[in-house]
This record gives sequence, structure tokens and C-alpha cells, in this order.
Amino acid sequence: MANEKAVIDDTTVDGAPVAETHATTEAHASPEAHAKPKALGMDATMWVALAMLVVIALFIWKKVPAMIGAALDKQIEGIKAQLDQATNLRKEAEAIKADYEAKAKQAAKDAEAMKAHAEEEAKAIVAKAKTDATAMIARRAKSAEDKIAAAERAAIADVRAKAAAAAAAAAEALIAKHHDAKADAGLVDATIAKLN
Repeated sequence: MANEKAVIDDTTVDGAPVAETHATTEAHASPEAHAKPKALGMDATMWVALAMLVVIALFIWKKVPAMIGAALDKQIEGIKAQLDQATNLRKEAEAIKADYEAKAKQAAKDAEAMKAHAEEEAKAIVAKAKTDATAMIARRAKSAEDKIAAAERAAIADVRAKAAAAAAAAAEALIAKHHDAKADAGLVDATIAKLN
């Protein structure tokens, strides 16, 4: 049986005595207490070793290592298939990314080309509008000048007609005042004589 002893040591902390207690266990064993059990002439260690050999033999007989190896091989194949699939997906993703990057670059180039084309068209439209405006101004100016010239001609013709009418009326009045029928007959005879 084990006997327990308590040992008290007197020590001081800052000059004051402190009691410390240490517990120890001492075992007093008799020779009968350490006897190892045996069955069929084998102790526990030999039985454990025998049981392990039997388990290992059963594993080998039932081909457990082969089954474990096959299961691990299947897992390895599955992992390889997943890795191959992941690699293929990555390649596809990179191809799609490259395709979209190329499309984005092409779209940017197309946008720049469209912008340049639109600017050229705008310049051409502005130039044509200027040309058309200049031509229209020239046509309208010519039309206005033609109308002014026509109005001048009409005014001159009207003035001439009025002047001719006034001259004819004045001449008629003078002729009527200064000539009588006898003088008219003499003029008519003289004019007829000149014609012959």
C-alpha cells in the first residue's frame, strides 16, 4: 500500500516565516503485486502481438491492402480528372478572356474609326452648307439684281411711254393750234411729192 507523508518546511518571505507543505507518495510494493498474468504460457504482450499478426494475416488474406490501393487509385484518378477538367476550364476561360479582350480592342478601334468618319462627315456637311449658302446668296443677289434691273427697265419704258404720250399730246396741241386744214393739205401734198 502507499503511505502518504506531508512535509512542512519553514521558510521566510520578507523576514516573515511561511510554512510550505509538500505531499509525497511512497509506494511500498510487495513481490506478489507485480506478477504478470499468463494464459496458455503467454503473457499480455505476446497475446497482443499474436492478435496483431492475426489481424495482419486477415487483411492480407481478404486483400484489404489491394482494396485500399484500388480505392486510393480511384481517388487519384478522380482528382486527376478534376485537375484535367479544371485545366481545360482554365484554358477555355483564358481563350474567352483573350477573345473578349480582342473584341474590346476591335470595338475601341471601330469607335475611333466611327468618330473620325463622323468628324469627316460633319466637316463635309459644314463645307457643303457653306458652299450651298454662298451659292444661294449669289442666286438671291442675282435674282434681286435681275428684279431691280427689270424694275428699272419697266420704269424707263413707262417714263418713255409717258414722255412719248406727253410729246405726242404737246405736238398735237401745237399742230392743232398753228395749223389749219389748208396748211395740212399743203404738208400732205409736199410729203406725197417727196415720196414720188
